[in-house]
Amino acid sequence: MKRSRLGTLDVTSIGLGSAPLGGLFSPVSDADAHATLERGWSAGIRFYDTAPLYGFGLAERRLGAFLRQQPRDSYVISTKVGRLLRAPDGGAAEDDYYKSGQRERPVFDFSYDGVMRSVEESLGRLRLDRVDVLLVHDPDDHYDDAVAGAFRALQRLRSEGTVKAIGAGMNQSEMLVRFAEAVPVDCFLLAGRYTLLDQGALDALFPVCQARHIGILLGGIYNSGILANPHPGAKFDYQDADAALVTRALALDALCRKHGTELKAAALQFCMAHPAVTVAVMGARNAGEVADNIAMSETAVPPAFWQELRARNLVDARAPLPGGA
Repeated sequence: MKRSRLGTLDVTSIGLGSAPLGGLFSPVSDADAHATLERGWSAGIRFYDTAPLYGFGLAERRLGAFLRQQPRDSYVISTKVGRLLRAPDGGAAEDDYYKSGQRERPVFDFSYDGVMRSVEESLGRLRLDRVDVLLVHDPDDHYDDAVAGAFRALQRLRSEGTVKAIGAGMNQSEMLVRFAEAVPVDCFLLAGRYTLLDQGALDALFPVCQARHIGILLGGIYNSGILANPHPGAKFDYQDADAALVTRALALDALCRKHGTELKAAALQFCMAHPAVTVAVMGARNAGEVADNIAMSETAVPPAFWQELRARNLVDARAPLPGGA
């Protein structure tokens, strides 16, 4: 598998995201979670992303149980800060997103001390001695606290050598631009904002990241599923997609079929073609989905498809396409 540099870290160009292993939208068994991780490892994936939020600790526990069996210097793992997991008083209501069976629920805390506690608790769930990348997670309404508290803690951990890279993970690009200008970060995890349906990251984020040598870990490449299987009721950005988005996705799918290729292959290869993108972080809930993600990265997408995509103005004219189309 192709490899890239993320600061001082050597990473694979495809990474495994663990939100589905935390039961995103539907439960995942221990056996399926283990088989997913095994299949990813055997395919050569050596970058793994997780967070306390994913299954309220379940994804971290499952990922750590698998990675503890591997040589520690043979992989790179990222986790996130900004949410502490705490058991609520009384019973916990079922969550709308994560079906993990865990009692704890996330509580936002972007303070310096909260981040230090978060790191310690994540290491406890992972049962690892360290992580390589730490990201401030979804500080959309907490910019000041993130800069004054969370990033101050992360910079200390990086300066001490406890972690190798720091940054933020968000579903928006605008605040990431502000962080890039305010804090010496190494990378960002951007979810769902550079895809065949949304190229908003081209406006400011990608240019500033390239100028400052900030790596992009790109998640949400299928926009929560609509670019994997477009149909009425498909998810976009974790919600039901509106009719206009479904229509656009179906048009892209029809164009792929016309050229004898698959929408998932086009979606993934489009994202990986941008030089700002360091790792494509692909979620999976079973071994078959991992195998499919790898296959989509290798499936032939004819040059004529990219040429027609450009000619029909179905993507931003600034977006680089595979093969220079």
